[in-house]
Amino acid sequence: MSWNPALDPSIPIGDQVDTIETVIVPRARDLGGFEVRRALPSVQRQMVGPFIFFDQMGPAEFLTGQGIDVRPHPHIGLGTVTYLMKGKLHHRDSLGTDQWIEPGAVNWMMAGHGITHSERTDGEARKAPLTMFGLQTWLAVPKDREDDPAAFIHVGKPELPELEGEGKQVRLILGEAWGARMPLAMPSEVFYADAILQPGASIPLPDNHEDRGVYILTGSVISGGQSYEAGRMLVFRPGDQVSVKAGEAGARLMLLGGATMDGPRYIWWNFVASSKDRIAAAKEAWRAGDWAHGRFSLPPDDNHEFIPAPDT
Repeated sequence: MSWNPALDPSIPIGDQVDTIETVIVPRARDLGGFEVRRALPSVQRQMVGPFIFFDQMGPAEFLTGQGIDVRPHPHIGLGTVTYLMKGKLHHRDSLGTDQWIEPGAVNWMMAGHGITHSERTDGEARKAPLTMFGLQTWLAVPKDREDDPAAFIHVGKPELPELEGEGKQVRLILGEAWGARMPLAMPSEVFYADAILQPGASIPLPDNHEDRGVYILTGSVISGGQSYEAGRMLVFRPGDQVSVKAGEAGARLMLLGGATMDGPRYIWWNFVASSKDRIAAAKEAWRAGDWAHGRFSLPPDDNHEFIPAPDT
């Protein structure tokens, strides 16, 4: 059995128990007028499948001349997915990537051994008011992929599989679910989907993945006879056949999960690793600041500043 600290084979499943294992209430943080709600990691769960960070950005309204300025910063041992509902972000990285991230597209950044990137709303994006609403997720990678070369792949909205019927519209963002597959190779088994449900519509969770969760973006859902409002992540017991039903106002959901990781992960700042030694080596490399010959370099078109490593 794959590593899952919450899975106890002696616990009854199916109709004998409530299928919801955990309800996570995200922690909110104000980043200067821009709120981020973090559902993962939490006290209840470090990961759901490979998902180890799950952040809701906004919604936030920026006036003309205002926006987001996340300076260049490093990552190791993970892949990031930025998925927007509203707004746009300018991504630049140490590979030389220069990509605008817009609603409905998938932007997969594989950190592997190390990558540096920045995220800004600059240029034309600041010449008018801007609404920002989206999700940024980090996926831990298997131990044998932690030192893979860095990579960035942009997949446009028209290329994503879409499923529709019985009061629901589903866009598959990553992986495989409901017989559809997103055309992007992933380092481990995963699924991630954006679902819009009309009032009273139901959606089953994929039954071919061990770990499964639902994040309620808007509206509400009913599961196991209980109602859950927006801003909640529901994590379900492995092995059960599960579906969720939209409440009276409908719902927009993010469905996520996959195979559990091959062990726990250590997290420090923007680094994820299977050992403390890997974290320590990356920390030392970033603090050394040897952009020309060291482990990390700065984005070629955004190299005039960077975020220093925390002191602790």
